[in-house]
Formats: sequence, structure tokens, C-alpha cells
Amino acid sequence: MDWSHYRFRSVWNLPAPPAAVYAVLAAPDDYPRWWPQVREAARIDERRGRVRVRSVLPYDLRVTVTARREDPHAHVLEVGLGGDIEGWARWTVAADGAHSTRAVYEQEVDVRRPLLRRLAVPARPFFRVNHALMMRAGRRALAARLAGT
Repeated sequence: MDWSHYRFRSVWNLPAPPAAVYAVLAAPDDYPRWWPQVREAARIDERRGRVRVRSVLPYDLRVTVTARREDPHAHVLEVGLGGDIEGWARWTVAADGAHSTRAVYEQEVDVRRPLLRRLAVPARPFFRVNHALMMRAGRRALAARLAGT
């Protein structure tokens, strides 16, 4: 087993139509405005950007994000990830009832940052909890944004 390899899946049920959810998720420059753990997001060019994230644990991840798929009809967003982590992430947004949406976030990455690789075995449970807390906060913040609060 490669202790520096992670697969994550989060499901967010949101009280808004899929087009509204997709529109917010498709604007990564705005993530720091609503998602507290996304500390910075800046475009490099039309398809790439840099992001800095930090959850509960005292470290920042710096990631270069490259758009792979943006499909507003299928409501799918997929990016390649490089830097402190390498791999991919994908949002799939679908209706879940008349006025709600199910947003599925999937991510598969390898940790590249040397310190985090050295801590891969003893800290793995903490890294997973850190990610879960970040995703929980993101779901709450997106729901609030969609509600206009």
C-alpha cells in the first residue's frame, strides 16, 4: 500500500437547483469568498490556477489546478492537480428532487510534499479527518452562499 495515496469522496446535498450549484463551483476564483479553508485562488491563465488550502492541521497545501473538463450540460467539472499533491478532482452535480441538488466530489491524489510523505503512516488518520472537516465546512458554506446568507 502506498501510504501517500488518497482517494476521497464527499456527497453534498444542497437546497438549490443544479445550475445554481454548478455555477458557484465553476467559479474557482470565488472559492476563498465562501469556503474558509480555501485561503487563496489565483488564475495563471484561462485553464490553470494556483490554490492554497488549509484546514485544521497547521500546514498549507499549495496546488496548481488545471481544467480538464467543464461540461455545463452534464454538470461535471474535472481538474488535474499538481504541486504538494498530484492527481485529479471532480465535481458531478445532479438534481436530487424538485428543488435540491446532489453534488459529488471525488479526488484521487498522491502527496508530493516531503514532510507530509514522511508523516504518511503515523499521520494518515489525521490527514483524512482534516480533509473531512474541510469538506464539511465547504458544504455548509456553499449551502449558506446559495441561500444568500
